[in-house]
Amino acid sequence: MPAFLNRLRNRLRSTLAPVPDIPAELWLETLRRHPFLAALGLPQQAKLRALSALFLDGKQFHGAHGLVVTDAMAIDIAAQACLPLLHWGEPRDALGWYDDFVTIVVHPSEAVARREHMDEAGVMHRYTEVLAGEAMERGPVMLSWPHVEGAAHSAQHGSNVVVHEFVHKLDMRSGHANGCPPLPAGFMGTRSARAAHEAWWAAWEPAYQHFREAVIKAERFGTDWPWLDAYGATAPAEFFAVACEAYFVNRERFALEFPGLVPVLDAFFRPGD
Repeated sequence: MPAFLNRLRNRLRSTLAPVPDIPAELWLETLRRHPFLAALGLPQQAKLRALSALFLDGKQFHGAHGLVVTDAMAIDIAAQACLPLLHWGEPRDALGWYDDFVTIVVHPSEAVARREHMDEAGVMHRYTEVLAGEAMERGPVMLSWPHVEGAAHSAQHGSNVVVHEFVHKLDMRSGHANGCPPLPAGFMGTRSARAAHEAWWAAWEPAYQHFREAVIKAERFGTDWPWLDAYGATAPAEFFAVACEAYFVNRERFALEFPGLVPVLDAFFRPGD
């Protein structure tokens, strides 16, 4: 949908339709289950609640294999999905980043996906992959409920499957996920899109290579595994998503591990601060 039509639709909805809300009791339960959300200031919690309500108003949840997605489950997912958008202006405008899909599929366990890959010699390899979540370009988001449900515990390891998959959605706004989402004008004081991307990759490329080397050393030589999820070493897009998980749910530890990435992520996710 063209941007001006999307803005018009949002204005009409805000004028003609009642503003959605999340019942206080359900919202407080979500905060109790997720300490990294409860740690937000009260104004931020209020904005996250408004974002989450609008998110729920525009998305459809589908439980796979007979799973019943309750209101509490949907709110838990919505709150974590909206966390990256918290500082991006008016809620309806911020949610435009997620306007390329409607459906969120929730599995009762990890999902198994069939994959095909053709190597450089032209040989097709077929295999299966176990997934805790998946974001599809211009398509739905899939989440494993046990991984979503364990968000409070996994936060100590800097892990959060919902943030991971929805950050992929942000990355995909400029096409295939590559580890660099669309950057705003003037990003980190730059004066052009090219300069903005150069500033982004100047921070991310060495951090990714250093992390990848640490994972390889742990695999091959038995050195200590890095704190961040080793899956981030598989591709720049995965490193971006894994880093964002930790940035949102365990900022203090993430800042110790990746001090050079904090100002870059602050500039992207907190432009109004």
